[in-house]
Order: sequence, then structure tokens, then C-alpha cells
Amino acid sequence: MIRKTTFTLALFIAVLSTSPAQSSYVREHFNKMEVQIPMRDGVKLWTTIYAPSDAGAATPFLMMRTPYSCAPYGANNYRDSLGPEFTFTQERMIFVYQDVRGRYMSEGGFQWMTPYIPNKKPGQVDEATDTWDTIDWLLKNVANNNGRVGVYGTSFPGHYAAQCLIEPHPALKAVSPQAPMADNWLGDDMHHNGAFWLPHAMGFLSGFGVKRDGPTQRYGPRAYSMDTQDGYDFYLRMGPIANALTKYNMNRIELWKKWVEHPDYDAYWAPQNVPQHLKKAGNVAVLIVGGWWDAEDLQGPLKIHEAIEKFSPQNNTKIVMGPWYHGSWNGGPGTSLHDIQWTTKTGEDFRANLQKPFFRHYLLDADAPNIAEATLFDVGADKWREFRQWPTKDARATSFYLGQGGKLGFTASTAKGLFEEYLSDPAKPVPSSGSISPGMPRQYMIEDQRFAWTRPDVLTFSTGDLAKDTTLAGPVKVSLFVSTTGTDADFVVKLIDVFPNNSGAKSPREANYPMGGYQMLIRGEPMRARYRQSWSKPIAMKPGKVEKVEFTMPDVVHTFGKGHRIMVQVQSSWFPVMDRNPQTFVNIMTAKASDFKKATHRVYVSGKTPSRLIVGVL
Repeated sequence: MIRKTTFTLALFIAVLSTSPAQSSYVREHFNKMEVQIPMRDGVKLWTTIYAPSDAGAATPFLMMRTPYSCAPYGANNYRDSLGPEFTFTQERMIFVYQDVRGRYMSEGGFQWMTPYIPNKKPGQVDEATDTWDTIDWLLKNVANNNGRVGVYGTSFPGHYAAQCLIEPHPALKAVSPQAPMADNWLGDDMHHNGAFWLPHAMGFLSGFGVKRDGPTQRYGPRAYSMDTQDGYDFYLRMGPIANALTKYNMNRIELWKKWVEHPDYDAYWAPQNVPQHLKKAGNVAVLIVGGWWDAEDLQGPLKIHEAIEKFSPQNNTKIVMGPWYHGSWNGGPGTSLHDIQWTTKTGEDFRANLQKPFFRHYLLDADAPNIAEATLFDVGADKWREFRQWPTKDARATSFYLGQGGKLGFTASTAKGLFEEYLSDPAKPVPSSGSISPGMPRQYMIEDQRFAWTRPDVLTFSTGDLAKDTTLAGPVKVSLFVSTTGTDADFVVKLIDVFPNNSGAKSPREANYPMGGYQMLIRGEPMRARYRQSWSKPIAMKPGKVEKVEFTMPDVVHTFGKGHRIMVQVQSSWFPVMDRNPQTFVNIMTAKASDFKKATHRVYVSGKTPSRLIVGVL
């Protein structure tokens, strides 16, 4: 076992504050080089290299490829720190940063999650070949290297780290994809089971998607700036998504227009799926990292780990999932999120006992670290749990049945035709957060749900007070039987830990915040019902017809303490994080205001239609 010891990145890497002494250390101990490395098709990628200035033993490369700039540019301008977090600066490694194809100072054209090309013809390139060609050039042209390469990255750079495992260069020894995007339609960043993550996608692309004319150190102005700090009000006033094209200048953003043209999981999105290609990880050691409350890329680490285990079961791949926001594991002690705190210093644990030893062993021949197949943090128990495999076979699949009158139990009612219903109005959507912000509030995945649970358009089901600690472990399968008076609907399911009314917990954010009865969100995901049978071929719902809608929420490892309650909430909007469903079967990306209609939804809870959640219990 390893020892105990407010910002949203929105696809950007965390920039850790460092002291002037650290900046001075880089300048004094490293030589900086800026080079343009030619790819096999002739395109040159801008690359910055920090090599140790002493003439000591040969040393490995540690590289990050990024679409967010390898600045600062200029031979006399140095980074404040090197590597995944600032203590790496004092390691004897050759640190490499590269602007990926089509971004900042690199030549070529940029593609969103560049699809891998199998069976390439001469001259064809993708991220796998760009990484291979870069490594090959570094080995041949940078002096005093030991022939070993490590790659890391968080978020989009984490995606590039995962991509290099598709066709790994022989010199590639260790890779750490951290919060990597695996599939931006099936659960990462921009879409969740068909629902569009509106403020994240629109806010991000309004800047990131700005067109450039050749290599540049600075992109032009964003497509728009918000006129309010209230994201709920802003996106409600915007109206249908189609209005963004003209009302907020998103017609300037080619990627936005491309996404609007492809609302379904079609031939544009499917090739971007990374896990399907991870069949050659081979002998490369892999350390996958993610956060249980990462509002952007929670699913990516889990799916990439699953794929490598499937295709290369003998590969030395480890996964670490901690109680973190997007990228927060590389800064701070890691002892709290929003209102929830614990004693284990999870951030320090990860950096000192997992990440640093991992790279030092495989690149520098340091002692082998004792890292389990899966190292997962359980906030409810305030401890790390180690598993020989993930998902663990030690968990017993257990059904939690939704019942009439708001009950949640282990058995289904045998009565016929029981249901709970609610009226869903797209003009008055359920808020996704108690504190609305213009973008994607990082706390929405863990915060107190009492702001929503008394709404008439939110169904609530709860166990009684638990007689003993209950630990859930593994993916959460949702099986609903539903009907609607409309022709389409969203069903958002939330799994919640309800604190005892006499809880002595204290919020690190606000000393007097009432934690008794706190409804801590553990996991929440939507399902757009039009995709209940196919992601690529949406099908309308027939008014009044009872249909099964099933989907799987990302994994959990969480102990519901004695005296706590397990709660499930069901609703049909989650705004503005999730776009509004018109509840009529139209193309939502081009829908008109008149397409948005009220609808009554029913969730059936008995007999042959027993709605339930299925999850492993340790």
C-alpha cells in the first residue's frame, strides 16, 4: 500500500506557480534549443528541448506534445519548471515540448483528435507517425541521450500520449496519459451519450477554434465574450444552438460548424475513438491517471485502460483514479474538493509514490515502484484501495430498484404498472449547479444536490439510513423503463451520498455551511433516449409507449458510511452543462424555438418494468 500522506482547466494544462528560484534553476542547469523537426511528409513541427548543461551520464527524454503552445518562445526565454510537476525540474532528463501539427509554431493543418490511419500509404501521417518521427529525430540529433523516451500529458496532451501507444517507437519505454480524451462523442468533454456539453464546447471552441494563417505565437480574438457571469441566463437567452452561429459569431469557427453538422455518432466521430486502436502497446509501461470528479475527461482514462487490458493483457499497464478535478493531481496536497475533505494527502501520494517512481524506474533504472494494477481512492472511507484487476471481481453485482413513493431498495415491487411521473419544461430546465458560472463549473460533479431535489421535475429515490458501511465499486449500469408524451427525451441519473442530519463534517470552503443532510453527488450521467438503440441512427419515441433505456455511467469506488443514505435522482434537463432537448424528434443542432415543447415523462418501477441501477458491492 502507498502511504497516507479553483480552477477549471477546460482542456488546458495546469500551470503551476513556481518561485523565481525555480525559474533560475532551469536557466542555470539546462541548455535550451528550439528546432523544427521534419515529419515524413515534409511538414516541420516546432520543438523546444531543455537538455542538462553538465556533461554527466547519458539521460532519457521526457516529452509532452501539446496543442496549447510550448511557450515561452525564444532562445533566452525559459520555462519556470520542467516535466509533469515542478519537482521533475531537478531530475537529469532531456525535457521536450512540441507544438502538434497545425498549432502555434508548427506547420501543417490541425485536426481534432486526428483519426489513426491503419495500413498507411507512403506520405500518409497521423499522430502516431508524428510521434514516431519526432522520437527518431531526437535519438539521432540530441547528444548524450540514453536511448529511452517517456511521454506524458494531461487532457489534450494526454490524448496525444495515448495516441503514441497505437504504434509505439521501440525507444518508447514509459507513457502516462493523464485525463486523456478517448472519445469526444461517447463520454469525454463534448458529448455524453448523445447529449451535448454546451458551455464547455462553445466556450472552449470560441477561443481554441480561431483560425490561424500559418505558424504563429498568438491567435486572434475569441469569437465572442460573455455579457454576464450567469451561465444559466446566458445560454437560455441564446435560445436554440443554431443561434450561436450568428448571435455569437460561432460561424467563424470551422470546428463548431463541423460539430453542428454531425449531431450523431457517424463517420466523422467514430474514427476519432482512440481505444479501438490500442492493440500494440507491447512492452511500453503505461500509467493512466484520472480524477473521479473530472468534469471533462473522466471516461477517457477508464476506457483507455479497458482497451489496453483487452488487447494486450500482458502489458504493464496501471491505472490511478483519485479524488481530483481535471489535472489537479499535479498541484496541492489533494485533501479536499469543494465542500468535501479527507485526511489522506492524495496529490502528494500520487506525485511522490506513483508518478515520480514510475518514470525514474523505466527511464533511469531506479528501483521498481510497487504500483498495483488499479490504485483507486475511496473518499467515503478516506483511503486508497488497491486492486489486482479493474473492474474488480471481488464486487457482487447488486440491483438498487427505484420504487414508488421515493423508495430505493434491493427488491422490485411485484405490483403491475406502478410509475412516477413529472412534467419537463425546456423553458425552465433543472440547473446543473447551485452556483451558475459562465463556463463549466468544476464543482458540479460533487456538489450538494439540495438545490435541485425539491423541484417537481426531479424524481428522488432513497434508501433508509444504512446499518453498515456499504462500498460500491465498478461501473454503474442504469436500466430505466420510461414513457413520454413527446417524441424524444433526456434522462439524467444521479447517484448521491446523503450525509446524516447530525453530520459533524465541515466544509473547507465555507465554515458554517450546513453539512447535515448534504447530498454529495458521486456520479451523474445523461442518456438521450433517441440513441437508445443506436448511437448512429436516432429513433423517435412513440408517445405513451413504455420503452427500456439503458446506459452505463463511469465507474465508482465509494463507501457510503453507516447512517448515510444512498439516493438516486432522475430528471430530464441539466442546464447549462447539458444542452436542452426540445422533446420533439428534430435535429437538435438546427432546432427552432418552436420545436421546444413541454412533455410528461414516466419512470416505471414495478412488475415487468423495474427501473434500477446495477453496480458492484464489495
